[in-house]
Amino acid sequence: MNTEPFRVKDCSLIALSTGKHARSLREFATHLQSVPIASVYHHFWGTRLQPRFDEPEYQNDLASWVRHGLHDPVLSEQLAVLDPTDYPDLEELRRDVVDIIEQRLASDDRVSWVQAQYPFSFVLAQTVIFDSTIRIASPEEFASAMPRLTLGSVFFHFIDARRRPFVRMDDFRTWLTTYWPGYDGLIQALADVEPYFCTLAELRDRLTNSCRDYFAGGIDGRQTRPV
Repeated sequence: MNTEPFRVKDCSLIALSTGKHARSLREFATHLQSVPIASVYHHFWGTRLQPRFDEPEYQNDLASWVRHGLHDPVLSEQLAVLDPTDYPDLEELRRDVVDIIEQRLASDDRVSWVQAQYPFSFVLAQTVIFDSTIRIASPEEFASAMPRLTLGSVFFHFIDARRRPFVRMDDFRTWLTTYWPGYDGLIQALADVEPYFCTLAELRDRLTNSCRDYFAGGIDGRQTRPV
């Protein structure tokens, strides 16, 4: 069997300003339609890598600003339930966000005139990638290696990997599919882990538990593991 160890990488994000700021919902919708798609990505995913000392109230920056900057709980809840993993590409997500905002603007003329308590600054992120030197030699090592991965590694391999052209799958499943036939149960267990409505630490725990359950014979591990 031709195998390659899984080479664990780590990453951090450098935030870059787009120069666009919104102080009203109308400005917000206008800028949202023209900012680079990397900015949409950053405001839905990128801020997870920023240090936090509390549980985030909202999973994306858009919903958070609408709630606390514009004080619009109706719209913030509509934006908060959007899950970017439901969209095949971020342009579709952007269109849905803009449609929701336009519907809100059309529902109440007063919404257009409300000035935010503080502006929303559209930023995008540049990913800096580096080698962690950790190598995972086999699927059996996954369960023990997963808790030791940094949150940056989890982000890079399980979230960021999905936006790469042609693959659009997390790196863990890509590696298993390419080099380790017969681990369909483990691949499915990883596919069942939803990455959006949790923190990176919680996501790492879920991945760890999925691997451990599989090799403990849970899920369908014993039925699909190669002899």
